[in-house]
Amino acid sequence: MAKTVFDVLEEKIAAQQRNFEEHLSAGGAKDFPEYRDTCGVIRGLAIARRELSDLLRVYKEQNDDD
Repeated sequence: MAKTVFDVLEEKIAAQQRNFEEHLSAGGAKDFPEYRDTCGVIRGLAIARRELSDLLRVYKEQNDDD
């Protein structure tokens, strides 16, 4: 099955999220404000992935009806 734009975008967002998570897990945050900001970025990327997943589900449902 060919990759869709949804698949490519989800992969890119997931990779970014993993990078930030690995940065934190390796002790990369130099102070609490950086830790807090990085957690916010991770949270935002997780939200974006859920929104993308919901959008893909709706898209598939609409195209299956055609």
